[in-house]
Amino acid sequence: MDHIAAPTTTPEIETLTDRREALEDIGQNCSTNPTMGDIINRRFSRRSFMAGSLAVAAISTTVSPLAILSATDARANGGLSSFDFTEIEAGVDETHHVAEGYDADILLRWGDKLFADSPDFDPLNQTAAAQEKLFGYNNDYIGFIPLDGNPDHGLLVVNHEYTNAEIMFPKFASVVKETKDGKEEEKVKLGEYSKELVDIEMAAHGGTIVEIRKVDGKWQPVLDGKYNRRITAKTEMQLSGPVAGHERVKTPSDPTGKQVFGTINNCAGGVTAWGTYLMAEENFNGYFGGEIAEDHPEFKQLKRLGAPGGSYEWSKFYDRFDVSKEPTEANRFGWIVEVDVMDPNSVPKKRTAIGRFKHEGCESIVNKDGRVVLYSGDDERFDYVYKFVTKAAFNPNDRAANMDILDEGTLYVAKFEADGTVEWMPLIHGEGPLTEANGFASQAEILINTRLASDALGATKMDRPEDIQPNPKTGKVYVMLTNNTKRKADQVDAANPRAENAFGHIVEITETDGDYASTKSTWDVLLKCGDPSVAEVGASFSTATTKNGWFGMPDNCAIDADGRLWVATDGNNEKDTGRTDGIWAVDTEGDARGTSKLFFRVPVGAEMCGPSFNPTSDTFFVAVQHPGDAGLATFEAPATRWPDFKDDMPVRPAVLTITKQGGGKIG
Repeated sequence: MDHIAAPTTTPEIETLTDRREALEDIGQNCSTNPTMGDIINRRFSRRSFMAGSLAVAAISTTVSPLAILSATDARANGGLSSFDFTEIEAGVDETHHVAEGYDADILLRWGDKLFADSPDFDPLNQTAAAQEKLFGYNNDYIGFIPLDGNPDHGLLVVNHEYTNAEIMFPKFASVVKETKDGKEEEKVKLGEYSKELVDIEMAAHGGTIVEIRKVDGKWQPVLDGKYNRRITAKTEMQLSGPVAGHERVKTPSDPTGKQVFGTINNCAGGVTAWGTYLMAEENFNGYFGGEIAEDHPEFKQLKRLGAPGGSYEWSKFYDRFDVSKEPTEANRFGWIVEVDVMDPNSVPKKRTAIGRFKHEGCESIVNKDGRVVLYSGDDERFDYVYKFVTKAAFNPNDRAANMDILDEGTLYVAKFEADGTVEWMPLIHGEGPLTEANGFASQAEILINTRLASDALGATKMDRPEDIQPNPKTGKVYVMLTNNTKRKADQVDAANPRAENAFGHIVEITETDGDYASTKSTWDVLLKCGDPSVAEVGASFSTATTKNGWFGMPDNCAIDADGRLWVATDGNNEKDTGRTDGIWAVDTEGDARGTSKLFFRVPVGAEMCGPSFNPTSDTFFVAVQHPGDAGLATFEAPATRWPDFKDDMPVRPAVLTITKQGGGKIG
């Protein structure tokens, strides 16, 4: 009998990130739905073959038609960029860099105090109790919620996505030599987990809500802030919406199917118009171990989600993370969590109407009819783009009236057509193939099995859809597609135009008549990423973009007060691109469209996360995640000791504030 089993756990890995990335790299979508690459290819191939110039003919024997297309479609002049800063040099070193004339200050690091009674950070003697009162690990999404409308005083909300045990715990990892295929290799070997270490990991997950204030031009946390709060993998939460109370979310410890403890792998997120904090649960599958038989009712949907993934050891100490013991516990993760930040004692709610998948984020906008529209990418190769439209309208005069608005509405999945249109297909029970006869007995079943339902509708398979940002200034929506090296040549389509897409691209959606709730939209490719000097890569930056301005692997993004796009990346490194991750300012309009400039870059081994502005765009909040996680990194020997650069202090993920010297808007 076939089983899904967690991958064999072996301590011989380079980093925990390597193992997590390898799990994500599999791609669980076996449907025959068209890929975005197929659609882009069909949409643009005719244009590329009509180019007709002698130059095109001369290189066509060695360069693909899509590379030719990229070169001919790129804006020849670049135009005048809307960004006025001196670009920094791309590269790799031990520290961070920001454009001239700006300060990038450390605001919060892993282990920093959040409360007046927080203990001092002691990295050599960590405990779960201490970690619950300290800033968590691997800060990802950042949001800022002003207090009393003050852009210089508010609540910072930060996701803590996951932990890197090898550089987090002292004397836990070591470098060993092993022989493989006749060659001697060095590997990082992890030690044996204990329940105490797992509990520290669980306490370092989740999120932080902390009051911050600008004092004499510099931001600082307010440790006696009445709203300060840590959310962890053990925090009590509620399931709300159509799935709450369903049989498939009931467990031995929760026969009601309405109470769940904790949130995990919170990647990107969002802040609502009524001032709540949305936490997206992404790669939750990796926290589950054990195995489940093929004839089990949960087998098919767990397999589609890659669960159990076995990236963590939590199932050894907590039965709820062992699918062979509690197979429905996994169904209680993969949701959007809403937190009322104005009540530190409130119970966060998992809003099941928004669907269950590997949510990268949940950015929202109030539509012109008052309804709220939320966009979310399912962050895995060959998965989908979604939006959720609330049933009720947002009430700007009554915050309480909005507190459960996310429990009712319609979830849509995107189908990108070769003619440049997007069809937003509703996931509604009884419509089309979403019937009991096809395995979808109710709306709750569709939401638990969101991926399978989207497969049935024929949604377009994308190149790792991550952050999706609506632009309130222009009516555009920007979809970050990080990469997909698993896409083969015969899987190329219009919206995913490159096979073995190592560098990713950005799709721009135009919602019809500025109606974000529309079911028919149009789309284009804003950028195909990578080094434009290598024709075979097929990048499409404008020719005004310098050697420092191009990037690969777009991940998170932000829209500033002027409607300009800023892109953060995940995956640039010395080997593949000769640069670290960072933040690039990207022009999206006029003659400068497709021009990109490097504004900030992270230290070696780090990922760039969480770009977010305060309302006046004179402060830029950025997150540096897993710094020092490169090569054979351990707690004792990371690739850098950023940001403290002290021998007795480990490398520490951190949030920074970027401000302009002398004041003024960023960029």
